[in-house]
Amino acid sequence: MTALLDVTTGAGDRVDVRVAEGLITEVVPAGSLTTSPGEEAITLTGHLLWPAFAEPHAHLDKAYTAEAVANPTDDLSGAVRGWRRYRAGLSARDIEERAVRAALAGLARGTTAIRTHVGGPGVDFTALAGVAAARERLAGLVDIQIVAMGAPLSGPDAATGRADLERALAEGADVVGGVPHGESDPLEAMRYCLDLAAERGCPVDLHMDEHLRTDLDLLALAGLVMARRSTGVTASHCVSLAMQEAETQIRIAAAAAAAGISVVACPPTNLWLQGRGHPVATPRGLTAVAVLRGAGCLVAAGGDNVQDPFNPLGNGDPLDVALLLMLAGHADADTAVSAVSTTARRVLGFPPAGVEVGARADLVALPAASAREAIAERPAARVVFKDGVVVSRTSVKQIFPAGKGY
Repeated sequence: MTALLDVTTGAGDRVDVRVAEGLITEVVPAGSLTTSPGEEAITLTGHLLWPAFAEPHAHLDKAYTAEAVANPTDDLSGAVRGWRRYRAGLSARDIEERAVRAALAGLARGTTAIRTHVGGPGVDFTALAGVAAARERLAGLVDIQIVAMGAPLSGPDAATGRADLERALAEGADVVGGVPHGESDPLEAMRYCLDLAAERGCPVDLHMDEHLRTDLDLLALAGLVMARRSTGVTASHCVSLAMQEAETQIRIAAAAAAAGISVVACPPTNLWLQGRGHPVATPRGLTAVAVLRGAGCLVAAGGDNVQDPFNPLGNGDPLDVALLLMLAGHADADTAVSAVSTTARRVLGFPPAGVEVGARADLVALPAASAREAIAERPAARVVFKDGVVVSRTSVKQIFPAGKGY
């Protein structure tokens, strides 16, 4: 058993927490918990205690390649072209090492669950092998779901793309993925993905409408999901929804909510890649977060890329994503934190975590008085728990010169 003493909850209550067998078993007012002989006690006065972060949209196979892969146009098409040329020379071992580095960077910042897409366009079996090896190495520290990005799934070469996607699911991928707006027949590709997922009993996570045109496929996806009664469907990006008239946004968001589709916004990469052809009143490239939430959709937020041709920045910190969701998506602080923690876990299908009895003890503690302050300061000092066990602890020592009158 472990006792976490004098922590502050997201609601601002100071409490003591007991953890046993990976679950929260007791939450009482601070100072009232009596520890048992042999029980580890960790005092966290002045620390918020939150559910651990979850990364709902990553590309671990591409992480830390920004110096090696050129993107001469700094947009999405340039990144795709650059990656296609570069990935042919990669080994599974190289991908594994970079994936482990990226996952551990996230873990140090409080992330204990990641959904990563691999490959694209089309399944990349070297990437799949590398990320699967990283998943095995990190078992017990970080839960990793792998999305295989199938392509093409329509048109004359669909048989090859579909066979690859089915093989990827047999070789370790957990989630059906694809890019409908990159297909010759987006509707047919979406039908296939939903049907394959139903057959295999796995979730679907599609790169949807990652462009600024007003044509989009999200409404058609909602219709297909409703007709099939599909579950576990996530639409990532959904950039073009923000380019619609207000009434259209509301109608499409309502359809997505009725279908039970979750949406993952990706502020860092979409802010970097989108809008370069709009020098005046440049679109933010972010989906219509407020409208989707207002309709009842689960909306999580992901970091997407970490220092690769799709985004030269990023360090795996979900609080950076929360910051951008506030600035670019006008979310409040509590909503932004939930989007990278509680809501993200729900989207990925993980059991609830947090400071309540019966919840999973995947937690992060950080020195801050509120969600707003935590996002503003993004303190490096954090304690991370996986199943109630400390799996990462970062401390910061700050020294100012003596005698300077500070």
